[in-house]
Amino acid sequence: MPNTQQDAPTSLLPGPRIPAPVTPPPRDRRPRPPHRRDPWLLAAVLFAAYAILSISRYQHLATRSWDLGIFEQVVRAYAHLQAPVADLKGPGFNILGDHFSPVLALLAPVYRLFPSPLTLLVAQAALFALSAVPVTRAAAGLLGRPRGLVLGIAYGLSWGLQRAVDFDFHEICFAVPLIAFSLEAVVFRRWWPALLWALPLVLVKEDLGLTVAAIALVVALRSHRSSPRTLLYALAVAVLGITATLVTLTVVIPAFNAGGGYAYWTKVDTGFSLFDGTGTKLRTLAWLLLPTSGLLALRSPLLAVALPTLGWRFLSADDHYWGTDWHYSAVLMPVVALALVDALARSRVSSRPCLRSYAQHVPAAVAGAALALTTTLPLSALAESVTYDTPEGVPRIERALDRIPDDATVEANIGPISRLTSRCRVFWLGSTRGVTPDYIALNNSSKFVGDAQAYASQLHPNARYTIDGAAYGYVVLRRTS
Repeated sequence: MPNTQQDAPTSLLPGPRIPAPVTPPPRDRRPRPPHRRDPWLLAAVLFAAYAILSISRYQHLATRSWDLGIFEQVVRAYAHLQAPVADLKGPGFNILGDHFSPVLALLAPVYRLFPSPLTLLVAQAALFALSAVPVTRAAAGLLGRPRGLVLGIAYGLSWGLQRAVDFDFHEICFAVPLIAFSLEAVVFRRWWPALLWALPLVLVKEDLGLTVAAIALVVALRSHRSSPRTLLYALAVAVLGITATLVTLTVVIPAFNAGGGYAYWTKVDTGFSLFDGTGTKLRTLAWLLLPTSGLLALRSPLLAVALPTLGWRFLSADDHYWGTDWHYSAVLMPVVALALVDALARSRVSSRPCLRSYAQHVPAAVAGAALALTTTLPLSALAESVTYDTPEGVPRIERALDRIPDDATVEANIGPISRLTSRCRVFWLGSTRGVTPDYIALNNSSKFVGDAQAYASQLHPNARYTIDGAAYGYVVLRRTS
């Protein structure tokens, strides 16, 4: 095989096959992938996988936290045109005094038709799956259909998305597709759509205004030579994003909070928390960059969009934010995926043969890594028959909980919450703050309570409760006086 470099020394062994530089697409027009349905078909498959996993966990009473119940209370309130009160956070607690996520109101019309926590779980699955469309489309447009599908599959199976699907429901499911569509527009140099897709992030969560600013600064960096006017608009959007975060944290949230402040300031260490848990944080960075991009995403300025999220997580004194568990890395997945697409497009026209060769093999490598890691991640449950079966104890537990009438006040812990928030007023166990509930529903499968009636008397000394139902460690107590 002839050597592709004219100045390379003569060798008796054949040299590696190094692809020639590829002419980049025109800067002023968007490439048209030959099969535009591919991204949507992939999204449909991913939606089915995410939804099956979420619904299965719900059917198995495998709720991981109280978040699903909190968000259902909020969406239920919006659906009935009421203030977004989450009694699980405290009686009458307005959720806008905790996190600023008015975007949840978009789920209200659907929830009004289908009042169930499954509505939230299915909506989240759809939003996560939708984010695969811009990722796959951008990859196909710049790298060709095969690599587009390969990278779309790698993204859909990325560990950050799988962890988020496995964590019941969270408002960041709205942020993931918004970031993906915005960065797709950046990749194709469509500056106005990039900024417009980013702006609604300020309505998803209070910290995402900084992500809006990061996207706007990337737009400014890339457009300053070709479009000075776009540069000015991008800088204005960056200022708007930063201002939105500051105003939300210092004015809006405290206005809705009974304590007049922002509760999560206590999780920010005034010391040098950045250097705490260094091993955990380095492992998180390795997971973020190695299996998802083979480190190639580091060659794209789009990766800077991940810095605000990584910043507040690593500066926090709460070690739950440092690792790869839960849902915290979901918003980083479209950033890394599209940074990789951008870096691959740049690397294919590099003057360095070794970089071009590496870029040629990275898509298959990250897809292989995603498939291999999936065997140990939540979606691996789809290959197990038990996922599609209802445990024998669940119907009996549900019958016990069904004894609680609609509109009753209930004090509950994780487990009963997900079966009650759609029809009852539910408080967190031990946090009724003076409200004496009609019922107490306990998941006591771990036997943290020895005598359920005695425990109820400790919670509410002035009331009497009798056991109204019990099954497989779940206990329902009814107030009798």
